Amino acid sequence: MSRFKSSTMDVDLQKVFGNRVPELYQAAVGRDASPALVRALELRSFLALTEEQVADVRDRVHADMDPDRDMGELSADKLRFDAQWLKAALDARDGYRSALGQLLRTMPPPDQRGACPVREGQLRVTAALPSSPAPVPQRAGAAPARRP
Repeated sequence: MSRFKSSTMDVDLQKVFGNRVPELYQAAVGRDASPALVRALELRSFLALTEEQVADVRDRVHADMDPDRDMGELSADKLRFDAQWLKAALDARDGYRSALGQLLRTMPPPDQRGACPVREGQLRVTAALPSSPAPVPQRAGAAPARRP
């Protein structure tokens, strides 16, 4: 599972949230888990899985191109398919890295988290609504009377 695989953003997660990735996953299942932490770990899991896919395709292409391998086993179609697969995996990886990086950049510094009080209670409207410009007729919206 991707939560046990490392990702290229693990160090950034540790810097922002202050714990190692396994501890962050444990904290994310708690009732008071930060929504930002849950989202960050979700993106991190997707990233780790995608990076694993990139590595699998890379390793497969390297094995296919091994100098000791029989040249008769090379397949342009197979390499073309692997190139398409690799491009898709790299695009996904870049998207996840970008999304996770943006989330981490928008997080307040660890020492400032919780400094803003959480407002509990209902918001109140303090502005008065303008009065109606014209009186509403008494029969407004009533269906016209039937004619015999």
